Amino acid sequence: MKHNLATHPVHLGLGGTACAEPEFSGMDWYGPYIARHAADGAEGRLVSMYSFTQDWDSWEMHPEGEEVVVCLDGEITLIQEDAQGVRQEVALNAGECAINPRGVWHTANVAASARVLFITAGWNTQGRAR
Repeated sequence: MKHNLATHPVHLGLGGTACAEPEFSGMDWYGPYIARHAADGAEGRLVSMYSFTQDWDSWEMHPEGEEVVVCLDGEITLIQEDAQGVRQEVALNAGECAINPRGVWHTANVAASARVLFITAGWNTQGRAR
């Protein structure tokens, strides 16, 4: 079955399963997502794709695992903040990827526009204002 990854993420679950998710609607979307896939626990992965034309207005953090960030088009700069408050910037161009480590808060700046693929350990994802 075909669907648009830009609006409907895919969940990768235990036993090699994959299923399309309801349309992503923001940070409040994660609670029902976790409930739908509780049996997969922290081993489940969320695959999503977004286009950006401006800097992110929030931070997020994934306490249960790493997140792979793949820049498909454009340029994006990840800003990662560790538990001690130390920040690091990682600039990505089309075709490049980086990893947001487990438990590290992250946000992003966008030069002009970017299309980005995420593979996320979404269990217990947290957000905060930027």
